Amino acid sequence: MRNEKSNENYIVATLKPWNLKVFHDIIQHYEGNWYLISEPSELVVEYIEKIDPKYVFFPHWSHIVPSDILAVTTCICFHITDLPYGRGGSPLQNLIAHGHRETVVSALRMTDELDAGPVYLKMPLSLDGLAEEIFLRSANLIAEMIKKIVEENPPAQEQIGEPVVFRRKKPGESKLPVNKKSLQNLFDHIRMVDAHGYPRAFLEQGNFCFEFSRPSLKTDEILADVKITLINGDDVD
Repeated sequence: MRNEKSNENYIVATLKPWNLKVFHDIIQHYEGNWYLISEPSELVVEYIEKIDPKYVFFPHWSHIVPSDILAVTTCICFHITDLPYGRGGSPLQNLIAHGHRETVVSALRMTDELDAGPVYLKMPLSLDGLAEEIFLRSANLIAEMIKKIVEENPPAQEQIGEPVVFRRKKPGESKLPVNKKSLQNLFDHIRMVDAHGYPRAFLEQGNFCFEFSRPSLKTDEILADVKITLINGDDVD
């Protein structure tokens, strides 16, 4: 087993705007020396070995971390499910699609098997609101978890239970389904992809694509912003 390091160097590797904001506003002010990786091309063994961090944290990284990186330091990622339930892709969208209203964020050591490593700690997270609101809420929660891990060095415990694996959602699955049975289901479908970098809920009619965002669920209706574009990109009479 890799020996724990006694230094105070730490790296946060993240790509999403909500996690970048929380790094600059909160995490970089924690005790210790904090470094940021915000591009996949920056994640190389030579740089990791130069910094020699005790931990590399990966909040919302969404890229496979090479085995040689995992071999030289302790890498910790954060998954928005109660592992081993919900391993795999698009955890937020899958949770909402399955009707969950709350979840936990699991902080786990990264291994070559996706989302299967031992867990350091879990903290509860509400799934209310739009996807970007949930991601911002989770980013602040993850900052708390990082602080707790750095200060307390909790042991990682092997996952217990039968894994349930989620399938990563494809962009085409953002299309509004016609078989939803309630406004709540339709509202959930729109809100779960309403975040920066995600394909918005959409409908196609003739030459036009209708994209929906900022939904608001009322008693007997849904109000939302709609962006209309030509599918072929050509504005021709």
